[in-house]
Formats: sequence, structure tokens, C-alpha cells
Amino acid sequence: MSIQAKNIVKSFHNGTRDQVVLNDVSLTINDGEFLMVIGRSGAGKSTLLYQMGLLDHPTSGTVILGDIDTGKLGHAERTRLRLTELGYIFQDYALVPELTASENVMIPLLMKGNSPKEAKAKALEALVKVGIGTKDQNLPSQLSGGEQQRVSVARAIADKPKIVFADEPTANLDTENAQRIIDLFMDLNRAGQTIVMVTHEEEYTKLAHRVVTLRDGKILSIEEYRPLATKLSR
Repeated sequence: MSIQAKNIVKSFHNGTRDQVVLNDVSLTINDGEFLMVIGRSGAGKSTLLYQMGLLDHPTSGTVILGDIDTGKLGHAERTRLRLTELGYIFQDYALVPELTASENVMIPLLMKGNSPKEAKAKALEALVKVGIGTKDQNLPSQLSGGEQQRVSVARAIADKPKIVFADEPTANLDTENAQRIIDLFMDLNRAGQTIVMVTHEEEYTKLAHRVVTLRDGKILSIEEYRPLATKLSR
């Protein structure tokens, strides 16, 4: 599924003035592309991800997913589109503390209509893929930060969404597990899924089809298409 962000402006009211976080950003992400977004803290990376992923409404401009102008959708339609077509990996994990790792992954699966048995099987498969299949019954408080991040990744990929939005998905992982997640993203991408990833780690950019650099809420540069590498050279 392709993404078109058209003239996106996002501002927040800050005391007596409006703070513009995204300033007239336009970007097209092709169906099946692996795109990374980089830039300094405060550049607007996460905010752009939230607009494209329909987790927030732009102040002006619109986002088109496939052939759907999401600016014309009501709340229920946006929610359905997020649930059925999109997957998210958040910086703060966004796990429910009272639920096990497996149950956290199952939540969106059950909301989409999977039976409990189907949801549990898909959840365990996803947890195995991210390397914590043996921690499926652990609560978030019983997991390290890196393990919680991998539960978040498993939840995002469990039902094979058309687009995965990943906000710093390797930030709390050691080298081995970060490579595991990147390899997983590359496998998903080769299978046809669109991946949009925010990262501070420029070493990963060599693995993307294109790299967008943001500065002060604007696109500073777009490094054009190049073939995916197969692994990071260290």
C-alpha cells in the first residue's frame, strides 16, 4: 500500500503561540518500499509518522493511503483502516501492564475478528520471530526494556499489515537483537509489506530503499532508491 503525505502542517499551541512541528511536508512512499526517516531530535520525525499512520490529525494537508483520502474519513473509518491495514511500533512500547506478552500481541488480532485460538497461534509465532517465544506468559514488568520492545514489534507484525510504522524500533536493543529486528523488517519488505521506520542510527540507512532527512519540520533531503543490502557490515 502506498502513502502520500500532501502539504502536511502540524502545529501545537504552546502557551501564547503556535509551535509548528511539520511545515508543509509532502512525501510519497511507494507500495512495498522500505523507507527510513532520520534527523535530529525535534526535527518532526515521530510527528510525521503519526500523521501518516493516522494516529493524529494534521493541522492542514492530507494523507492518502492507497487510493483512500483519509482526510475525508470519519473516526470509525479511520479506526478500521488503522486496525486492518497498519501496524505500529512505538518508542514507549504501549503495552498493557496487566496482560502477558502473548495477550498484548493478541489484542489487535482479536479486535480484527480472529478467534482466540487463531490469535494465540499468531501471537506465539510473532513472538518466536522476534526471539522471545519463551517469554509469552511474562507480564511487561517481568521483561527488560529490550524484551518489551520486541513484544511491541511482534504485536505490529503478527497479522501481516500492509504498512508497518516503526518509531525507533531498535533503540533499546543490543546489537544482536537489533540485527534480528532489522532482518525481520527486510524479510517482511521482501514479502511485499511497506516499512516506514524512524531511526537515529544512521548505520541502518544503507539497508533502506530511500532515506528522508528532516530538519526543523521540513524535508532537508531524500536519498533516492538503491538496492537493499542483506546485512549490516560491522
